Amino acid sequence: MEHAEKATHRATREHNERLVVGTIYDGGPISRADVARVTGLTRTTVSEVVVGLLDTGLVREIGRGPSTGGKAPILLELPDRARIIVSLDLGESEFRGALVDLRGEVLRTVEMPVGGRDGERALALVLELADQLLAGAEGPVLGIGIGTPGLIDSAEGTVLRAVNLDWRDLPLGRLLRERHGLPVHVANDSQACALAEHVFGEIRGRNLVAIKVGQGIGAGLVLNGELYQGDGHGAGEIGHTTVDRDGERCRCGSRGCLETVASTRAVLWRIAAASRASATGTLDEAVAAFRAGEEPARSVVLEAGERLGWAIAALVGALNVHRIVVTGTMATFGDDWLAAARDGMAHGAFPALVRDTTLEIGRIDDIVLRGASALLLTRELGLSLRPIVRAARTRGLA
Repeated sequence: MEHAEKATHRATREHNERLVVGTIYDGGPISRADVARVTGLTRTTVSEVVVGLLDTGLVREIGRGPSTGGKAPILLELPDRARIIVSLDLGESEFRGALVDLRGEVLRTVEMPVGGRDGERALALVLELADQLLAGAEGPVLGIGIGTPGLIDSAEGTVLRAVNLDWRDLPLGRLLRERHGLPVHVANDSQACALAEHVFGEIRGRNLVAIKVGQGIGAGLVLNGELYQGDGHGAGEIGHTTVDRDGERCRCGSRGCLETVASTRAVLWRIAAASRASATGTLDEAVAAFRAGEEPARSVVLEAGERLGWAIAALVGALNVHRIVVTGTMATFGDDWLAAARDGMAHGAFPALVRDTTLEIGRIDDIVLRGASALLLTRELGLSLRPIVRAARTRGLA
């Protein structure tokens, strides 16, 4: 019985601390009294929690605020660099890592080409990247956040399946925790994009869908202020939804998946095939040809946008989320590609739902890296993700 009481007390203390930290993060500079008002905690409880946060350097006092008749209150804030986060973006052509502060500002980046590595060799590259970043961290490290393609058990930090890296049931989080003794959290890269938009964007509503359209296609879902990953960790895997039963064979083994017509890889291949080119061109060449109105780039890209819109229409009908953001390399085709996606969405979904739905291109740079850092903020600091509207504070976010 005594053990149960201690466990309950510890859980309550941790819950209160996360409430206070999240409130100071979003609302600072803020007084203890206002923290108590926002959280519903007593002033005594808030003061006790703040003492501990001051001791660890996670929170600091920055002077007094305006008086409302009595003694002017002491204001609290959470310094941007009170902790540093190691963020990893395990892309298909290169692994990128960064040291990121608590407001999502990228302080240092390291890139390592994948060069066809997979399996154990790809894992060794991840370990090397994390080692290098941690060696250069100045100040206490909150933990390691990772955004990676594939099906991820985020609760355990296990990569259940990543086709391009030939990983299956890889306990990536555990391996890095054991290596460095730090908290490690892993999420699908599309889910990381959703967290970046939700945490660091100018508008934080209740719900958001972020769709990453690059070599693969996936959606990250934030529902009621929480990252939604589904019962089997695969929520948002729209890239392998069939849009053409007689279409090209997908790398997943099926035919006519959305990725075979709307991904960057598919678009470059289809442009080359229609041009009867001996090799696919680069993304920059395709973007230039598209913007110049050249065929077949124009028709291939617009068809890709429309097919993407069909998949988005299904999300609109299923979720009725009003804000949808698209990111990734396909977004470099710009407004005309986005307009084709809007048309596909409008013709594929119930008009009354589409009317209140916005589809926009995301504006956050290094979005997976920042999303991986946001994962740490939510999991380790208890950032509540409640809706707020504010000006973006981090350079490169607006």
